[in-house]
Amino acid sequence: MTDKELILRYVEVDPIHSGPGNVRLKDSGVNVWAIIGNYLANERDAERTAAEYDLPLMEVEAAVAFYRRFKWAIDARLAENEEFDLESALAATA
Repeated sequence: MTDKELILRYVEVDPIHSGPGNVRLKDSGVNVWAIIGNYLANERDAERTAAEYDLPLMEVEAAVAFYRRFKWAIDARLAENEEFDLESALAATA
């Protein structure tokens, strides 16, 4: 399958949180950014990521295909998660 075919078959826009950084897998509802974060942490091992999320390999490959096309959006979403520190945020609002 091509990247476009994989994306159209397995990826959808989250109906609650729109935008390319918040897409998810159709069948499982897992966010693509979460899968890509795991995939990158696992040295780009799609099989390991599929096993850790209990997903078919094709769904992880679809997430990776989306990442290739919209890297900027997924990287921004991952950075947003890394930058947030709950303790610091709570201390700043106390």
